[in-house]
Amino acid sequence: MEEGNTIAKRAGSRLCCLCNERKPALKRPKTLEQICRDCFYNVFEEEIHQVIVGNHLFKAGERVAIGASGGKDSTVLAYVMSELNRRHNYGLDLFLLSVDEGITGYRDDSLETVKRNEVQYGLPLKIVSYKDLYGWTMDEIVKVIGLKNNCTFCGVFRRQALDRGAAYLKVDKLVTGHNADDIAETVLLNILRGDVARLSRCTSITTGEDGPIPRCKPFKYTYEKEIVMYAYFKKLDYFSTECIYSPNAYRGFAREFIKDLERMRPRAIVDIIKSGENFRISTSTKMPEQGTCERCGYISSQKWCKACVLLEGLNRGLPKLGIGRSRFLENSNDNRKEAKRNDGDRSIESKQCGSLDF
Repeated sequence: MEEGNTIAKRAGSRLCCLCNERKPALKRPKTLEQICRDCFYNVFEEEIHQVIVGNHLFKAGERVAIGASGGKDSTVLAYVMSELNRRHNYGLDLFLLSVDEGITGYRDDSLETVKRNEVQYGLPLKIVSYKDLYGWTMDEIVKVIGLKNNCTFCGVFRRQALDRGAAYLKVDKLVTGHNADDIAETVLLNILRGDVARLSRCTSITTGEDGPIPRCKPFKYTYEKEIVMYAYFKKLDYFSTECIYSPNAYRGFAREFIKDLERMRPRAIVDIIKSGENFRISTSTKMPEQGTCERCGYISSQKWCKACVLLEGLNRGLPKLGIGRSRFLENSNDNRKEAKRNDGDRSIESKQCGSLDF
């Protein structure tokens, strides 16, 4: 009899810890629970739904653009947003919004995935390109700037391109697939850079509320590994190749550090996010004031937005003009001295544009 109970307990231990009916298909990276596929789908989607509802991310009738790159995060986001919108009657009009950076062998292939998602999920798709907006592709920029600082250009241009695409679609909100790992990395990066302004807002689930189109992050507490598992089990169509220009990105070092922490303590990712949420910025710290770029009208804390500074450098054959805060500020100081001698000098170098523009 005792032997029979032992066998039964062992058998029970091999069942899903939530439904206790089916065999577990995975161990959740976030909680280490052994659960079946159906329960995983339920808890994964329910957690995202609770984040959306708990933070009042949307209102019925809003037009919402989903930043779609064709990768795992944005593909799962598009799928889950479509499902939750239908299941819980959010009443949202959803759109896919993609940016074509002009990276041969990477973005052109991933955009084919997005075009298939457009058909699969029945969501209208809008694609905006660097070439149309700025007159440059990333391939062309890399030929000029090299591989060391290319991510600076791409990040600044992509953020503005998404906002311009969202404005074209006349949406009320823009949602992105930034997951818990991404946000934890950003907290660490802002600490390492001493970037107080970004540190104060990088954990916010909604940003840009004082601008024309707020951005939301429904995956704020969703682990990257679980997104991959969800996409795999659901057999979603996504593009998995890394950007050919990203291996030297500074963020990559923070990413590896986060992965090491997660292996030792899975909750470390959420704990870093919570720490970021609880940081208090000294009231004596001078924060940049939000304004608009004198040149393009985009949001900026300086006279010229970072995108315009970088673009001016490219067009003038000075691609490193806006790279590196200290170098650019040194140039700005030199030019301000020169401007005192010549009041007519209104060149771009004399206009400060640090690393806090976006």
